[in-house]
Amino acid sequence: MNTSKNEIKNALHQFDDGNLAENARNLLRVLGYHSQRRIDLEPNTADGFLTAFRLNGDENFKPERALTKEWESVDLLFQLMDEDIGGVEQGETQRETGEIDNTRFQSYLIFGIKLRASHYNRTQLSQITREINKPLPMPAMVIFQHGDAVTFAVIDRRLHKLDASRDVLEKITLIKDIGYTGHRPHPAHVNILFDLSRSELHRKHRFTNFPELHEAWKKTLDTSELNKRFYKEIAAWYFWAVNQVTFPEDAGEDVEVRNATSVIRLITRLIFVWFIKEKGLVSDDLFDREKIKEILINTDPAGSTYYKAILQNLFFATLNQEMNTAEKRDNRKFRGEGRQHYNITSLYRYKRYFAVPDQVLRLFEAIPFLNGGLFECLDKPDKDNQKKILRVDGFSDRGDVSLHVPNFLFFSDERNVDLNAAYGTKGRDYKVRGLINILDRYKFTVAENTPIEEEIALDPELLGKVFENLLAAYNPETGASARKQSGSYYTPREIVNYMTDESLIAYLKHKCIAYHESQTAFTPTAPPAQLDLSGRAEPVQTQIDTHGTTLSHEQKDRIEADIRHLLAYNDEPHRFNDDETEALINAVDTLKILDPACGSGAFPMGVLHKLVFILGKLDPRNQQWRQRQIDKVNRTIETAHKIDDITIRENTIRDLEREI
Repeated sequence: MNTSKNEIKNALHQFDDGNLAENARNLLRVLGYHSQRRIDLEPNTADGFLTAFRLNGDENFKPERALTKEWESVDLLFQLMDEDIGGVEQGETQRETGEIDNTRFQSYLIFGIKLRASHYNRTQLSQITREINKPLPMPAMVIFQHGDAVTFAVIDRRLHKLDASRDVLEKITLIKDIGYTGHRPHPAHVNILFDLSRSELHRKHRFTNFPELHEAWKKTLDTSELNKRFYKEIAAWYFWAVNQVTFPEDAGEDVEVRNATSVIRLITRLIFVWFIKEKGLVSDDLFDREKIKEILINTDPAGSTYYKAILQNLFFATLNQEMNTAEKRDNRKFRGEGRQHYNITSLYRYKRYFAVPDQVLRLFEAIPFLNGGLFECLDKPDKDNQKKILRVDGFSDRGDVSLHVPNFLFFSDERNVDLNAAYGTKGRDYKVRGLINILDRYKFTVAENTPIEEEIALDPELLGKVFENLLAAYNPETGASARKQSGSYYTPREIVNYMTDESLIAYLKHKCIAYHESQTAFTPTAPPAQLDLSGRAEPVQTQIDTHGTTLSHEQKDRIEADIRHLLAYNDEPHRFNDDETEALINAVDTLKILDPACGSGAFPMGVLHKLVFILGKLDPRNQQWRQRQIDKVNRTIETAHKIDDITIRENTIRDLEREI
């Protein structure tokens, strides 16, 4: 039976009411997965789970790491095996066994867990999934329900290379925060679930057994494939757009180069906005086609009102302008009709385009001021003639500024266009859709993925990839890519991870060796007393070696091995004693990072994430690190209540990142 996207939406909406186990089984049945192999946990709580799987006292399962106190309920939905997923029809070989088969390692145990709070971060959900998988002989997939959303957590497990009886737990992939109330779920989530449906997977991968199904799931849940699909759509839109737009001549003499760089700048700005929109900092109404028809007087597809009135005002007069305050209530306002605001590019323009100008000001007023160069308007006075304005972005009410970015580039359904010249092909049809339509099809996340936990969504790393790949578009002036001219190359995450690890290993090894050598200084026994002529006892003055001794190569190798173990993405405890741990935390606190060729910031961000991970292992409760920050502040301020205000307020990962 083929699964439809409407069926998936209906199944998700049912989570709004009723029992998690029933709703989860129904969703899985819609996706084409069903089995009668299951046991009912009595009670269906964390205690019932521990008892049923004999995990009480099992050293492989740590309830505190699994956050079992947060479990409102837990159910084993069913066990999925070869005969449930092969070429046979559903139910043909299934029996009402009422039990699971513990000998079938190549199968899925699928659990449903309802959590008490409304929101959990990616690490918490991954941690629960990993803990559940540790003691079980076969991989376990978890469907979480929290607040008004569900999350799918899938683990990748492989056989141990040296011990065939053991599995190695690898990456956990999340389809996170699938909303099911109101107008949700997000189209991107429906598309992902559709791609995972049994019928769609079988059409693409022709699996016949569990290992082949597992590989098909892995390929479908590969974020690199998601990024490629997104870039393919963005690139087609870019090649379509550059032939539809007009930007001011001051943006470049060559029309093709001018349009190309201006469109790349537009894409980069808008994708960045999409990430902050994911955090709820920008209103969805600004990107809703029906809402825009109410906001703007004219939304003719051939007109340029959306780019000018909505996007330019968002970029330059909102994100690049301080917010209104109680002291200054008119930071964000429309420029005056005269020349008193001439070329002040942080004030709103195109007032005549709005049905109710004050309405759009209310939409913009809560959007934060970012104070960054990305949204700075590039219209500037000419250095040689201060009375003349060089128009690059063309943010102007004047009718003689040649700027036209048609509305259909942002809002249009899929259509065929001729891009053969851009791609060097002949006779092919290329499909494109509006840029807002493209962005709406994907889920974005502001949390960057790591090698051990990944959300099926577009993360901030994407921005650098899109920017660089579009810069590589052909430059007709030189016959070379724009990327070669600018020296801009985006480094893949795998290389970033390797280089940040090796840099940190070298630094921490040096610090650890220095600490040990300072602690092994020779301290002689108390010298004998020596009498002088007065009869007073005087100690013999002995020179003590304060430089310590040099560690052997074997000791240094052991230190490096322990540091590599510390940096490895695993759940094993670190191998350092208390004094060594304190020295390493001090090394992290005094560390300075320099990336002299910083472009997208991939390396500094890579180091930041690894330092957070290291501190999580060295100082799980964040006590030593927190105290260090308090001590530093205490040296500069006097009152204790200010200390709590300035240092870690919530003791969260975000606070830790901010301090690092």
